[in-house]
Amino acid sequence: MGVSPSALSQTMRALEERLGYRLLTRTTRSVSTTDAGERLLAAVAPRFEEIEAELSMMGALRDRPAGLVRITCSERAAETVLWPKLAVGLVEYPDVKVELFIDHSFIDIAAQRFDAGVRLGESVEKDMIAVRIGPDMRMVAVAAPNYLTGRIAPATPQDLVAHNCINLRLSSSGGLYAWEFEKDGHPLRVKVDGQFTFNTVRPMVSAAVRGFGIAYVPEDSARPYLDSGELVQVLDEWCQPFSGFHLYYPSRRQMNPAFAMVIDVLRHRTP
Repeated sequence: MGVSPSALSQTMRALEERLGYRLLTRTTRSVSTTDAGERLLAAVAPRFEEIEAELSMMGALRDRPAGLVRITCSERAAETVLWPKLAVGLVEYPDVKVELFIDHSFIDIAAQRFDAGVRLGESVEKDMIAVRIGPDMRMVAVAAPNYLTGRIAPATPQDLVAHNCINLRLSSSGGLYAWEFEKDGHPLRVKVDGQFTFNTVRPMVSAAVRGFGIAYVPEDSARPYLDSGELVQVLDEWCQPFSGFHLYYPSRRQMNPAFAMVIDVLRHRTP
């Protein structure tokens, strides 16, 4: 057991004192169990075997995690980060089940019985554990070349008030998103106006490609059209990167093997 005889003897005496009766009969030549000791040994010994068996099973679960993990996230987070990683990382773990619940509002994950949620890093509450699952992001102002033909491209965010802008209505509050810019450490928010308003990014990009105005969208959503020349960027120096998607969960949450596996699969690793 790796325990000295004197230490073991002291432990047994302390147990006897706590229980109020002797468990061992000691002589100068031997130590044997009393009737009470025999009874306690018969009752406890099988349970030690059960504990060892259960610990062995827990070790096996570490190699073969299983269980359901529920995550609430935005549609964009699901499409661009969670699903691409989970689809690859969990192929060899069919017993780990993941439910992605699309919701754009900031819900109470504990009250709604979610294991975790996904938000931009700057939006995670201080009492939560946050794990980065995506790179930094950037919003960009884009327009089709034919929209800018005959117009003066905006040089500052304030110039957007003279342009037809494609608005985003926030699902969480119902209000219109005020476009957020920053330059030389000075943030600036601008409320814009235009013919079309959407509550998701994809139709905003489509409207911009068709020449209906300037859209302010995540850079990766516009990247294929920027590369093809169907869109061009304006106000580039005002579009600064910000902290990307983070998985968050309560600090008091118990880490089971399935949840630990999902976190490891989603964790952002710098190339």
